[in-house]
Parts: sequence; C-alpha cells; structure tokens
Amino acid sequence: MYTIGIKRIYDEPSDKDGYRVLVDRLWPRGISKKDANLDEWNKEIAPSTELRKWFDHKAERFDEFTRLYREELMAKEEELNRLRTIAKKNDITLLYGAKNPKINHAVVLRDLLVNRL
Repeated sequence: MYTIGIKRIYDEPSDKDGYRVLVDRLWPRGISKKDANLDEWNKEIAPSTELRKWFDHKAERFDEFTRLYREELMAKEEELNRLRTIAKKNDITLLYGAKNPKINHAVVLRDLLVNRL
C-alpha cells in the first residue's frame, strides 16, 4: 500500500517522498526549480487566489477554508483521480510552502485523496 504524505517544500527531499508534487499556485520564495526536485507542479489543484487570500493562514478561518476548498476541489474530479492513480502505484508527497504544518491546503487535499482511494 502506498502513502500520500505532505511536506513543506523547504524541507530536504528524501528518497521516501516518492512522487513529489508542488500543490501551490505560487512558486515558493527562495527555492530553485533544481533544488525543489519535483515530479510536477500542479497549480490547478491549489486553492483559488481569492480563497487563498481570504484564508490568509488564520487558524480561526481554517474550518470554513476547508469547506470552501473542498467545494472548489469537487470541480476538479479529473485531476483528483489522476493523483489517486499515481498514489496507487507510488508513494506521493504533496508539497506546500505554508509555515503551519496543520492548517494549510495540503492537509485538506491529502485527506480528500486518502478518503477516496
């Protein structure tokens, strides 16, 4: 069984990461494309610009952000299925730039992918 993990893009790449996907709409500051060691950069699966700006990584908004982001993801079923297919063959790591490892969109995306494998 393969895993879907999450990790900050600023953390060192590891052989255990498997297929590495950056799931941010914006390229993270201070990271070169070479150092990112990505298999893909998937901007489309990231929250909309409007939602990202509204959330602003405020803990008190995370529950509402989660609900709204899940709604956005429902319109991206084809892309979600593509990532699920990859996860059935390889470990996959969703990479994000946010500072907080518990309140960010990669947590929501991972949970949605895992619960529907």
